[in-house]
Amino acid sequence: MKPFAEACEQNKHPILAVLRRHLPEKGVLLEIGAGTGQHAVFFAARFPGLQWHASDVAEQLPGLAAWIEEAGLPNLHGPLALDVTHDPWPLAAADAVFSANTAHIMAWPQVEAMFAGIGRILNPGGVFCLYGPFNYGGRYTAPSNERFDAWLRQRDPASGVRDFEALDALARSAGLALAADHPMPADNRTLVWRRPA
Repeated sequence: MKPFAEACEQNKHPILAVLRRHLPEKGVLLEIGAGTGQHAVFFAARFPGLQWHASDVAEQLPGLAAWIEEAGLPNLHGPLALDVTHDPWPLAAADAVFSANTAHIMAWPQVEAMFAGIGRILNPGGVFCLYGPFNYGGRYTAPSNERFDAWLRQRDPASGVRDFEALDALARSAGLALAADHPMPADNRTLVWRRPA
């Protein structure tokens, strides 16, 4: 039985529109927190020149494997076990990194480790696209995000909607520069950072 996330079905087309603007046509991409695998299958099929490597923590890998195996795409690889706090990562270098709905479910030290790790593996000219809800100036962008943040913190006090400014600071410390900030449906954003060539 493959896992299924309705949110992935709802957001895949808007995310694709942004990825088409920023991802390279060819190269190696690491997806962090690939979850069910729905995004990996959908996006890898639409970027045939990208070698798409789907990763997640160990408990997510069986469901992720089911999606990858059924898709049978020649450029979709994995599932790779990745705990962002443990070195080495499964890929030593990448031209792009994509992650959706991860920063708010990780504890802050994990978010720090994710950005540091991306800073280590991202090639010059490489891009990191991060999708999810974010706060700006410490404020929620919508009542739905405030409710979501309360639900997250009740479930796990270490999680929560992250501040854009704090994430951008982590990116800068990892050698990345903000390239774009795209508004998305359902009060989400896609943040794009790039390593200078």
